[in-house]
Amino acid sequence: MSGPQRIADAFANAHGRAALMPYLMGGFPTVAQSIEIGQAYVDGGADLIELGVPFSDPLADGPVIHAAGTQALAAGATVADVFDVCRVLGPQVPVVMMLYANLILARGVPEFVSDLVEAGGSGLIVPDLPLEESGPLLEACDAAGIALVPLVAPTTPEERLERIGARARGFVYTVSVTGTTGERTTLSDTFAHTIARAKAHTDVPVALGFGIGAPEQAVQAMEAGADGVIVGSRLVRAAAEADDPAAAVREVVASFSAALAAA
Repeated sequence: MSGPQRIADAFANAHGRAALMPYLMGGFPTVAQSIEIGQAYVDGGADLIELGVPFSDPLADGPVIHAAGTQALAAGATVADVFDVCRVLGPQVPVVMMLYANLILARGVPEFVSDLVEAGGSGLIVPDLPLEESGPLLEACDAAGIALVPLVAPTTPEERLERIGARARGFVYTVSVTGTTGERTTLSDTFAHTIARAKAHTDVPVALGFGIGAPEQAVQAMEAGADGVIVGSRLVRAAAEADDPAAAVREVVASFSAALAAA
């Protein structure tokens, strides 16, 4: 089954609630522990997993995820190690890898996409790849059955939203705020409008991320029309603060899953 089809099925099989997509920093705190954390996500009710690759200059990431990536790099984590994490988790839920363009270019676009397919990945998010420069990677992903997932923001102009939505694969990653990743006490005043604008310009699901740190915020996103919610810094922080990271994140993921199901 192709990556786009697996992703579509994951959203469809959420049974009327928003699909839950926790973010996992590959290699944090160690490669082995990141596999355990990812398995805890699955056990806690994740429908998909966003798998981050540590990078020295993560321009879209706030301090919590940046620190996790720095620790993973210091421990020796590599792109190949993150592919190993994907190999374990990919057979269980769709894994969408998130990484920066330099890591793909260093490996070569065809080689990277081929490696992602071999590792069992379903999709790819490249936050620093502009629409105008995405053609070669989109072509390679389409040929290999990988969903190249675009991002849109509250500031994305209407005409650009239309072009992004038409080329979206898997889902549209809708950023709730202008800024970096990180927990917020409340969602922005414009998040519902941002979701509505994204949904008006695409036929694939729309998932909201950046700033969702509590189950009630995930429910707010779902009630505003989000087909999926992405939870990152809250889970990375839970893993960093716990003696048993896997147990800690399983509890957090389960709380989000339960809140979405109840709503």
